[in-house]
Amino acid sequence: MVNPDTSVIQTIGLGKSYKGVEVLKSLDLSVPQHSIFGFLGPNGAGKTITIKLLLGLIRPTTGGATVFGHDIVSDNVAIRSCVGYLPQDPHYYEHMTARETLRFAAGFFFKGPVKEIEKRIDEMLELVRLTDKANRAVRGFSGGERQRLGIAQAQINYPALLILDEPAASLDPIGRRDVLALMERLRDYTTIFYSTHILDDVQQVSDTVAILDRGELLTYGPIAELLAGTEGPVYSVTLTGNVETAYASVIEQPWVSNIKVSRSNGQAKWLVGVTEEKAAEDQLLKLLLADSQVNVAEFGRKKYELEEIFMNIVAGGENAVITG
Repeated sequence: MVNPDTSVIQTIGLGKSYKGVEVLKSLDLSVPQHSIFGFLGPNGAGKTITIKLLLGLIRPTTGGATVFGHDIVSDNVAIRSCVGYLPQDPHYYEHMTARETLRFAAGFFFKGPVKEIEKRIDEMLELVRLTDKANRAVRGFSGGERQRLGIAQAQINYPALLILDEPAASLDPIGRRDVLALMERLRDYTTIFYSTHILDDVQQVSDTVAILDRGELLTYGPIAELLAGTEGPVYSVTLTGNVETAYASVIEQPWVSNIKVSRSNGQAKWLVGVTEEKAAEDQLLKLLLADSQVNVAEFGRKKYELEEIFMNIVAGGENAVITG
């Protein structure tokens, strides 16, 4: 489990019920510092409920949580001072410009010299690539521009934690690309905790992932470990020719646990499960190349896509926690 001393968010048995129905079930979660933490799940999984609990917008029914060591119920004001938040559907005063919007938000945090406040506003406009539209009314902004402005607004107070609720859910591909690129740039300044149901986004920018479904945490941990799969190392091999002797040679190796075979367009496709990764790296390809009756068309460690992992976990109802 992640060391609590390096955790920005720590939840212990955090739960929420409405009229006796559990919408969040005993959530135990640690969010490490300087991470982009993807909080993943289908619509209705409990992601927004969790965010509202962390921000003190609603109170937990069971358990509790801390943000930077501050209790989410009793130290709520302290938490809000060091957190930036973008709701799923941000609203603006449509007649105000981007600069005026950020100036309005900055007024809640800064009382210093006007010159310094304006400098911070310029920094945020540049960060989110809206400098050239700083003096345009928000009503004319595209969806992606509105989201980027919302992130700038959330980032205006130099927060140590940025919480984004479905930041790219309603955007077109270009808008999503721009928001993800912005999140990458913000990595150097803050920890990012964001909810989403878009699997590809998580795989692109996250280093840590949690999967939630029907209010229950199914798995979480470093995305590299999640994408490595839960069945141990697997090698993907595509062969042509007489593969029977090659199969017999490989399956008898003590470090091979199983071979799953499929055929397509005259090719045999193997998924070779192994128990000793080093032995497989050293010997598997050599065994195949030594057989003159087969040709190796493809060979490599199987790479899982997050969608495959997600569907296996959610559809299978597994309860696996990846620690790291």
